[in-house]
Amino acid sequence: MQKFLRSALFALYMVFVFLPFCGFVALTSWMSLRERYDFVTRWNNRHTLRVFERLLGIRYRVIGRENIPAQPAVYLAKHQSAWETLAFAEFLPPAAYVAKRELLRIPFFGWGMARMPIVTIDRAAGKDALAQVVDQGRALMAEGYSVVIFPEGTRTAVGTSRRYKAGGAKLAVAAGALAVPVAHNAGEFWRRNAFVKEPGEIIVSIGPGIPTAGRSAEQVNAEVEAWIEGEMLRLFPHHYRPAASRAEPLRAES
Repeated sequence: MQKFLRSALFALYMVFVFLPFCGFVALTSWMSLRERYDFVTRWNNRHTLRVFERLLGIRYRVIGRENIPAQPAVYLAKHQSAWETLAFAEFLPPAAYVAKRELLRIPFFGWGMARMPIVTIDRAAGKDALAQVVDQGRALMAEGYSVVIFPEGTRTAVGTSRRYKAGGAKLAVAAGALAVPVAHNAGEFWRRNAFVKEPGEIIVSIGPGIPTAGRSAEQVNAEVEAWIEGEMLRLFPHHYRPAASRAEPLRAES
């Protein structure tokens, strides 16, 4: 019951504090993009992330901070919950997220998101969507932003995976940037579509940057997948079947 009440209070916070703040961000046309990014991330880190910890009991620990490059990079991460879309900004350098264009139409949240550095994908564009990621991503990286992309394309439960799409790797190759893999277990405490959040410590592991010069996107993507899935199995073996191969973790149903 206590977890339910805490989760209910968190839902009220999101509706009556977080979403109105997103609406305010949509009106900040007088700010430059970097000023807006800095303002939003400072507010988010001081308020929303503190609510995660103090109200929901969700803490986090980062290993591999030394692997964060000094220059803009492409971060390819597991996607298990809404937690990482809000928390990564506290320990990663300024970054744009890759998101579906339709998300920008969501009242308040989407309106605010549209004012941030973002790479949008038009799903109706088919193969041209990949070119959108590369073009927009390179432009933002030239302005000093890194890019965060979830190569599996959707949220997955801990202990499962989906096919890794090569869009993030293609951007890294086109930009001549490092591809940095990121593993975490946020879904253990913040399950997809679950109202009740579980208290606990999320572990985020940032891997060594993968060089892209002279390599194909497919090669880079395969190395990213191998590192992330191997790290997930190493850190969270209790979420995988004992008989599961280290190279082949459980895969979600399509």
